[in-house]
Amino acid sequence: MNSLARFYLPQADWSESVLVLKGEEAHHCVRVLRLKSGTRIEVFDGVGQSACGTLSSVSKDHVEVQLESKQYTPPPSLRISLYQAIPKGGNMEWIVQKAVELGVLEIQPLISTHTVVKPDQLEKKAQKWQKIALEACKQCGQNWLPRVQTPMNYDQWLTQYELEGCALIAALDPRAVSLAEGIAQFQRTGTAAVLIGPEGDFSQKEYDLAIGQGFQPVSLGEIVMRVETATLYTLSALKYALGT
Repeated sequence: MNSLARFYLPQADWSESVLVLKGEEAHHCVRVLRLKSGTRIEVFDGVGQSACGTLSSVSKDHVEVQLESKQYTPPPSLRISLYQAIPKGGNMEWIVQKAVELGVLEIQPLISTHTVVKPDQLEKKAQKWQKIALEACKQCGQNWLPRVQTPMNYDQWLTQYELEGCALIAALDPRAVSLAEGIAQFQRTGTAAVLIGPEGDFSQKEYDLAIGQGFQPVSLGEIVMRVETATLYTLSALKYALGT
């Protein structure tokens, strides 16, 4: 397991020999971790590239890293998108963190009929979720930073959605098949979509719209799971079944 502290630097800010960390990344390095010159760290750009280097200059808002080696991590063989109706409280934060650890590359928060959310807080929440995704990448060694999209109304999102690959909706609906059967209906594919509802579930209209767009309704068993459990259960089963 890599024990080096990891920091994020957008691809556009990379150079050939020296990388410069500023802002929050510099603050985290100097003020939080209290790293000194001579310490080895890892830097990644969120699109597959990472590098090991040594701190050569350290100040409170400016950290220079002398590069030693670069590596490139190919994108995951299975591109998973999570379409998540926003749950209550802080559960979305936990879902984002764990979804990143499971290799999800896109997270689209959705506002459905039974979603309980304050519209004026969505922009701030989305920024926080993206930050949580970044912190999860640092901790778990993921070099591909997932994009947490701007929250959208369910109906609006679905009219723009283009079906590609495996698409599953966790459903308390008589048309649902078992999760294993739902996954088995799809041949090995490079893309997968997982659609999960809120605490109050999707409305019948929302189920009908998703199924009409090609989402396969799947049952997660006889026990009704909490939203966050349903999300991680479905993602884990999907990755296992498709061998990634």
